[in-house]
Amino acid sequence: MPKAARVLTLAVCLALVGCSTATPEERDKPLVLTTFTVIADMVKVVGGDAVDVESITKVGAEIHGYEPTPSDLRNAASADLIVDNGLGLERWFEQFVERIDVPHAVLSEAIDPIDISGGEYEGRPNPHAWMSPIAGQEYVTAIEEALSELVPEEAEAFRERANEYRAQLQELAAELQAVVDELPEERRVLVTCEGAFSYLARDMGLEEGYLWPVNSDVEGTPQQVRGAIELVRENDVPAVFCETTVSDSAMRQVAEESGARFAGALYVDSLSEPDGPVPSYLDLLRHDIEVIAEGLSGE
Repeated sequence: MPKAARVLTLAVCLALVGCSTATPEERDKPLVLTTFTVIADMVKVVGGDAVDVESITKVGAEIHGYEPTPSDLRNAASADLIVDNGLGLERWFEQFVERIDVPHAVLSEAIDPIDISGGEYEGRPNPHAWMSPIAGQEYVTAIEEALSELVPEEAEAFRERANEYRAQLQELAAELQAVVDELPEERRVLVTCEGAFSYLARDMGLEEGYLWPVNSDVEGTPQQVRGAIELVRENDVPAVFCETTVSDSAMRQVAEESGARFAGALYVDSLSEPDGPVPSYLDLLRHDIEVIAEGLSGE
């Protein structure tokens, strides 16, 4: 179906009473709809048993270019709260959220944004703030506030779970910071395929290097590869990394030609299935921090 036809179908779906699903009155718990699996897990942790949580995109989905379906819009229209990342990540959903009379929470509103420095999105904010456990604590606070407004009688329980969650994120941040502090300053460089670690790098005192800024840009061009090789050589960077959602062939070329080690895959936009390596947001950060720490420390 052409894109214009899909847009029309979704718009019509919102307008028709027959497109609605279960109403809030027909549910046992409020329904919180999130845009992707990482923040769905965060909402589940803070919300506990007080809310039902669903993610629009599923495990392994590419967020940046996702196109919502009529089913997505039906769920959105019947939700009690919609939660998204913001910072331009979910442009595919913004036009529809504006037409829905449902409370809406944007988790990145308290984040000091970092602008993308190249490619077709140059000058726009980098949306990947959740990849820093420091910024992630701001997400938790935003979730706590939104849920407390939605279910005021559970506010104290939300606060307790949010406090514990923030403490766990701070522990992860401290673990990586301890590794970074032991590195020679010229080797404090994090080189990945996509520029998804800008906030982690800023908060941990790392210089960031990458092949392309955003996954929808042209990926792995000769110019990008040459630039990464020069960065790695100039700083004697011991290891480079790549995200799981893209091919790592270009970064393996960087490693081979620069003398660095390809230290492994990093998770960013999606959790894994429950029996996979990163079934939760904490698991995702813990996995990435361990891989980065081992790679940069030369272990």
